[in-house]
Amino acid sequence: MKKPRLISGMFMLLLSLFSATAFAEDQNERLNKLEESLKSQQQTIEQQQRNIDTLKEQVTQKSDQSSPTAASSPSSPKASGLFGGSALTNPNISLILDTYGYSSNLTNDELANRGIPGFTTQGSDQSKGFNLRAAELFIFSPVDPYSNLYINLPVTESGMELEEAYIVTTALPAGWQVKLGKFKSNFSRLDSQHPHAWDFWDIALPYRAFLGGEGLGGEKGIQLTYLPALPIYTQFGVEALQGENDLLFGQGANDGPHAFAFFVKSSVDTSDNSTFYVGPSVLFGETKNQNIIPGAEVAGNSALYGLEAVWKWKPASRESLTIQGEYLLLTQTGDATDLTTAAVDSLRRKQDGFYIQGIYRKNRWGAGARYDLLDIFQETFGQGGVQQNFGGKPHRETASLEYNPSEFTRVRLQLSHDRSDTVTGWTNNEAILQVHFGIGAHAGHAF
Repeated sequence: MKKPRLISGMFMLLLSLFSATAFAEDQNERLNKLEESLKSQQQTIEQQQRNIDTLKEQVTQKSDQSSPTAASSPSSPKASGLFGGSALTNPNISLILDTYGYSSNLTNDELANRGIPGFTTQGSDQSKGFNLRAAELFIFSPVDPYSNLYINLPVTESGMELEEAYIVTTALPAGWQVKLGKFKSNFSRLDSQHPHAWDFWDIALPYRAFLGGEGLGGEKGIQLTYLPALPIYTQFGVEALQGENDLLFGQGANDGPHAFAFFVKSSVDTSDNSTFYVGPSVLFGETKNQNIIPGAEVAGNSALYGLEAVWKWKPASRESLTIQGEYLLLTQTGDATDLTTAAVDSLRRKQDGFYIQGIYRKNRWGAGARYDLLDIFQETFGQGGVQQNFGGKPHRETASLEYNPSEFTRVRLQLSHDRSDTVTGWTNNEAILQVHFGIGAHAGHAF
């Protein structure tokens, strides 16, 4: 019995030794395969890196060949500015076509004579049917490392107008910047924007009452701004302007510059997805024009105080909500001279107005509403020491719906209920279908 047990034990020992040897050989084989796979992957990565380096060299060579200025002068400055990217000798040019169809319950003659009593005698220049507001030609280019040139040329059926042409410095130290030429004032929010950038087809009612249908417009002058290093964005600005606006000032008021503006712009993030912006301002100067009182010329001094506020919520790249409002207060003292009898009356005005609007956009759609009101807290219009009564508070309600087929096209439908003519009591119910088309490189609009 001992002999079979001995043989069986020896057999089991041999079997164990064989199994251990086989397991060790299997482990070694797996390790060798993993090492070979790792080496192969490392070789692939190195080859891909060599390919990337080669492509980078080719791109750099092509870029140098396509830029003779850069090739001949490695230290030459790069183009920068509102549009950026292009060489100094290759300006950015864009064109925006603004066309619309207009409908109203009033006739064209009634629209032309429809002013805002106590504010302006200027009527609407709208004609029922198809209209062309303008084809706006924008030209921008860096001049050198120290300044940029910007030009805006609206082309209408009446011809071409030089609305803006100015230089902006880019190299002044410590947050200082100078703008010189003809430009739209930064006095207020809507005044600094071109019509195609408005959220509605027309400007808010207080602007039309105090400044005209396009706000202050392009004014010749100089602007100085300062952006200090503060915890929140805050910009201070001052402007000296020629004062050619024919409602608040007038070309006949003075032989030289007679309009001045001071403003502050500040913004702060209210959350990860929202920002609040606020800006007080004042615009003042000499007034002399015939667009305030029918049949009379007003001469004196005017000051327009403003407060703008904007809150923007943007939770996603293609969704946003903007709530915006402005308050304007006008003080004006001077004389009103009757153009027929030459009789002179003293004039004292203290009037105000505001608008508030909201715009919600998602994907390619946008919807908005706006409410305008004049004579909110102040409605003093004293002529010859007698308070004038114009029959009520001018106001207007507006709604809009827009669709943007692409980044270069906008279709907007706007409906307005306008009760700004308080003397006749005529209501202007408007419907506007507006279409924008844009081509070329155009700067992004300000916040």
